Amino acid sequence: MTEIIAQFKLDYGTFKLDVDLRLPSSGITVLFGHSGSGKTTLLRCIAGLQHAPQGFLSINGNLWQDSDNKLFLPTHKRSLGYVFQEANLFAHLTVLDNLAYGLKRIIQKPNTEKFNQIIELLGIEHLMERMPERLSGGERQRVAIARALVLNPDVLLMDEPLASLDSQRKQEILPFLTRLHGELNIPVLYVTHSQQEVAQLADYLVLLANGNVQAAGLLSDTLSRLDLPQAQDRQAASVWHVTVIEHEAAYRLTRVAFAGGELSLPAIDAALGISLRIQIYARDVSITLEVAKATSILNVLPATITNIVDDEDGQSVVRLQVGNSPLLAHITRKSAQLLALKTGMKVYVQIKGTSILN
Repeated sequence: MTEIIAQFKLDYGTFKLDVDLRLPSSGITVLFGHSGSGKTTLLRCIAGLQHAPQGFLSINGNLWQDSDNKLFLPTHKRSLGYVFQEANLFAHLTVLDNLAYGLKRIIQKPNTEKFNQIIELLGIEHLMERMPERLSGGERQRVAIARALVLNPDVLLMDEPLASLDSQRKQEILPFLTRLHGELNIPVLYVTHSQQEVAQLADYLVLLANGNVQAAGLLSDTLSRLDLPQAQDRQAASVWHVTVIEHEAAYRLTRVAFAGGELSLPAIDAALGISLRIQIYARDVSITLEVAKATSILNVLPATITNIVDDEDGQSVVRLQVGNSPLLAHITRKSAQLLALKTGMKVYVQIKGTSILN
């Protein structure tokens, strides 16, 4: 059985947690929601730091909690790594000694090759002899992640690891977190309330509100659901996976391909064949019934309308399918009526190249 089954019921009186989830056993699952939604409480239940009176937890077939059978493994017996908002490194130990301290928890002999892979993955080779006080905030968090990973855990739990960092430090560490996708074969459960982190990191998305699961599914599918408040938000966006196919140096543009066509983006410093994510804001997508004969917008693609919802502010939220990729568009309700848009219509979408973030 290769999945995570997490079922918990917890009643604090003013707050109740009631979740029933089946999560993928690989990639990054992001737990997303506003403060007080239950993200950290859920993570602590999975870690065993919080004992839900009613709970069932199975990690790839390994049973960690089954309240019906009075089973509850304490945290120290669970094969997990936990990264908190603060790095919490031992101030009197070097980076290398901090990592070695974590290895003391492992019963089996440490895997030197895996240890070196983790150090290289997080780019901390040059920091081994430094004391924590000589590290930047981003460097401290990378060491904290490495310390969790050297335990060779069955699952990595991360509770808003970038929350204490400024914008510059977040941008420093995000590329290292992105590399976790392809180079580590363990599931990561990642708590955040940042939409940017969702777009850049999530493979699977769990939306939480008031201790309950609003929705759970693949990132692209969940972001494009019109029955969720995220689709109406001004920051609503679609995330596509693309491959770099050409650099147009004369125009400082990069051509990328996706399952549905090609796009021109502002120049990206990436080799041909590299896979990337792009984020397309719904507010920067327009709809036409025919291909415009004269337009400054380079990205014009055929699409099919799969759903339309009107909000209370005179806006129509349109869900479209472009090849195999879902796409959201925010247009005025008047525009939707003038174009007589309806589900099933074949249309064209215009996407501003400058609005696409890699």
